[in-house]
Amino acid sequence: MDRPYVMGVDVGGTNTVFGVVDARGVILESGKIKTGSYETAEAYLAVLAPELNKLIERAGGKEKFNGIGIGAPNGNYYKGTIEDAPNMVWAKGKVIPFAKMISYATGIPVALTNDANAAAIGEMTYGIAKGMKDFIMITLGTGVGSGIVVNGQLVYGHDGFAGELGHVVVRKENGRLCGCGRRGCLEAYTSATGVARTAKEFVEQGKVKTLLTELVPDVEKITSKDVYDAAVKGDSVAIDIFKYTGRLLGEAFADFIAFSSPEAIVLFGGLARSGEFIMQPIKEAMTEYSLGIFKGKTKILLSELPESDAAVLGASALAWEIK
Repeated sequence: MDRPYVMGVDVGGTNTVFGVVDARGVILESGKIKTGSYETAEAYLAVLAPELNKLIERAGGKEKFNGIGIGAPNGNYYKGTIEDAPNMVWAKGKVIPFAKMISYATGIPVALTNDANAAAIGEMTYGIAKGMKDFIMITLGTGVGSGIVVNGQLVYGHDGFAGELGHVVVRKENGRLCGCGRRGCLEAYTSATGVARTAKEFVEQGKVKTLLTELVPDVEKITSKDVYDAAVKGDSVAIDIFKYTGRLLGEAFADFIAFSSPEAIVLFGGLARSGEFIMQPIKEAMTEYSLGIFKGKTKILLSELPESDAAVLGASALAWEIK
């Protein structure tokens, strides 16, 4: 191959991780900088661009690269912009022409999309969804992200922002306030943050003794990991928290299936690694609420991409599509 490499850049709220990737999906070199400690996009880029260029030169120069793929919060694939990303000071309330800025700084063509879409492309290129033309990627992290693939193509919508399944409203009456400003979103209940909020509610409302209060005496500090640790030890409250969370996901997945009839729903993120504590209630609720013609047709799969590399691989996969 004349251009055997791509660069993947994952712009996270805390860290930006990047790496040189070959056609087999092997990360040859990587690096990381802080994301949020800059007042302007220009100040952030002044630190990021030299680090990217160092890796590019080590790999033989820009002539060896097919492109740079970027996954970023509120990334718009059509425009190459990051738009009003609330967790990054330099992008909050602004439209940043990020793809153009990176391309100018490196001399390499750039493609950009949101982080969950990048994860879906990575799964389709390197992971368990390789060869699938219809699937939905769900990322269960601090938030709930999604990427929808139909007929082998990401669904972007007319404006580049389609596929925000984490912000489908699942509780209309007295719904929890979500980070997006609305109430009752799936993310407010089934993200890692949402599970912690559920734990707080269960502990405060329940009369049953629970290991959670022994593990974390301050209920405000309970995390989803604490819930998992308690569930592994057989704690009934922790197990019920996973059942509640899993059923909400399963109900929502039944609706998603009615929309695009995917071959699989692929789960990624720490919460997805909770095993049968969450998978069993997901499957039960999904089957219960699915329309008859869809029952038993959609698999629930776990991502095969290594968690430490998934974001970079997902972003890099986008760069192979650059012509």
